[in-house]
Amino acid sequence: MSIVADSIARGVAELGQSLPIVALGRLEQLLTELGRWNRRVNLTAIRDPSDMVTGHVLDSLSVRPHLEGNRICDIGTGAGFPGLPLAIAEPSRQFVLLDSNGRKISFVRHMIRTLKLENATAVQARAEDYAPDQPFDTVIARALASLVRIAELSVHLTGQNGVLLAQKGRYPAAELEQMKQPPDNWEIRVTELHVPGLAPQSRHVVRLSQRRTS
Repeated sequence: MSIVADSIARGVAELGQSLPIVALGRLEQLLTELGRWNRRVNLTAIRDPSDMVTGHVLDSLSVRPHLEGNRICDIGTGAGFPGLPLAIAEPSRQFVLLDSNGRKISFVRHMIRTLKLENATAVQARAEDYAPDQPFDTVIARALASLVRIAELSVHLTGQNGVLLAQKGRYPAAELEQMKQPPDNWEIRVTELHVPGLAPQSRHVVRLSQRRTS
């Protein structure tokens, strides 16, 4: 097992998760290809292999227990995070990875083909313009925008019982206060995420669901 593969395996175990060998191999291949593309096209700011394990793979997988339902949309996926690691880890769920940047979506499409991910689709579009054939159970966004903006961009993508998951850094107190302003129609739950290799309290996920009216 390579150093990168071993680091991924140890990090996944520290997350309290388990993955088959084939999935670990795909995650390693994802980072290898990302590094190769980054030398030609600027896809991500993280370039050191060990930092990519932490900042891309483990950070993405940390939200895995919070996914709901079978149809997942990753808006503003960039180079495929968190969507690609989650699609690798959850082959029984269907993922749409959405971004308006053509270069980044080209890489995502390349990885879907290379890794033979039959449960993932890449779409080049802005979230606010995207009209899926059917709604999603979970819409996820990592470091994309403020909570208010994420809700504006993606509320039309979720079904009646769908949820929005916003991956954030430190506890987003100011953004949460903004969400309490009228019309204040959101149920909000914030959970601290523990990502191996990152400082405590440095990662959170905010779950947004529309408040039901009787």
